[in-house]
Parts: sequence; structure tokens; C-alpha cells
Amino acid sequence: MDRLAFKMKLLPGFEAEYKKRHDQLWPELSSLLKQTGISDYSIFLEEESGSLFGFLKAENKAALDNLPAQAIMQKWWAYMSDIMEVNPDRSPVSIPLKEVFYLT
Repeated sequence: MDRLAFKMKLLPGFEAEYKKRHDQLWPELSSLLKQTGISDYSIFLEEESGSLFGFLKAENKAALDNLPAQAIMQKWWAYMSDIMEVNPDRSPVSIPLKEVFYLT
């Protein structure tokens, strides 16, 4: 099981909206993520800077490479693109984080 962490950036003033949208995560997106082997997916907000910290476990890290081609993923990115920093394809700007410590 791969453990992955990354950071993203929320635009100022959209903290409540970001939480609301994730509280109402679309069932078809949730199903896709689970079918891809993702579990224990969490996103944390550092309120002062608007930085988002994501953590997930993936059964197969390579399987995540197929997510951008999925229509529901593209739709979610478009839905979220007005409240966070995004790339030209509307995917969130996501910076991988290097694990430096893990306590089992």
C-alpha cells in the first residue's frame, strides 16, 4: 500500500465553500476513487495560508495515473476550479510531499 501526501492551494475566502463541496462529494466520484484503490483519503486546511494538505493510501500508485482521463474526474475539477489554484486542464495544482517520518 502506497501512502501519498500532497499540498494544494485554496483561494482566499473559500474555506467554507470548499468544505461544503467535499461534504457533498458526488457518489460517483467516491466510487471511482474507491475502485481505483484509494482509501484513508483526508484533506486538511491550514487556515492562515489557505494551504491544503492531502493524504491518501493507494493500493497501486500507478492506478492513479488513469484518474485524469475519467469524465467524472474532469467534471469535479471543473466544479472546483473557481475556488482553488488550478492547472490549464483545471486539475488542482498539486505538489507531492516527501515523507520524512512515519511511526507505525
